[in-house]
Amino acid sequence: MPRFYCPQVLTVGASAELPAAVAHHLHVVRTQPGAQLTLFNGDGGQYAATLVELCKKRATVMIDGFEALEVEAPYAVTLAQALPEGTKMDWIVEKAVELGAAAIQPLAAQRSVVRLSGERAEKRQQHWQGVIVSASEQCGRNRLVRLHALTEFRAWLATPSEGPRILLTPRATASLADWARASGPQAVTVMIGPEGGFTPEEEDAALAAGALSLSMGPRVLRTETAGLAALALLAGAWGGI
Repeated sequence: MPRFYCPQVLTVGASAELPAAVAHHLHVVRTQPGAQLTLFNGDGGQYAATLVELCKKRATVMIDGFEALEVEAPYAVTLAQALPEGTKMDWIVEKAVELGAAAIQPLAAQRSVVRLSGERAEKRQQHWQGVIVSASEQCGRNRLVRLHALTEFRAWLATPSEGPRILLTPRATASLADWARASGPQAVTVMIGPEGGFTPEEEDAALAAGALSLSMGPRVLRTETAGLAALALLAGAWGGI
């Protein structure tokens, strides 16, 4: 059944007008009145709805029922991802949503090829937010991943953190898998460098700020692989998949 994000109050037994983008999609795929839809507004749970009226940019539904369905992991993982090149960030954001990340923190690191500021940064944030919505619609999540504003790496290190920060680096001697098994489920932030990794100076600054230095194993993973592998590893150790 098609699922759509509708950032508004949804009330069982009442009608609701869908966002213009959703209405346009339904129009393009020739959805007919009477079709059954699933809606969620990010507050948790999902709503069963029936399409009542559809125009090119306007759609009205009747909210038929509510299901208190939650598929969130029982712990909160923030993926702190240094900006990669090209469109890799789109892939990382999409798959992080599917793998259960609670939040995504884009970082500007010294070796980041992509440099964003001002209007360009704002447009990319809006684009990544759209990726989060689409991925949530597809994978069945009823709460949206929090997308934090792009922040310079050292400035971010100075901000408070919920739970430990983990620096994934080939320099580490302890493994993320061993740490996860020993520590148990908890809020945690996983830090991933750009292509080429964080610089030694950045890694030293992270450790000085209290980050844990851990490894993903003997192989060097690409930036678009490392964070997703870490999310999957934590889910395997702590549950959530």
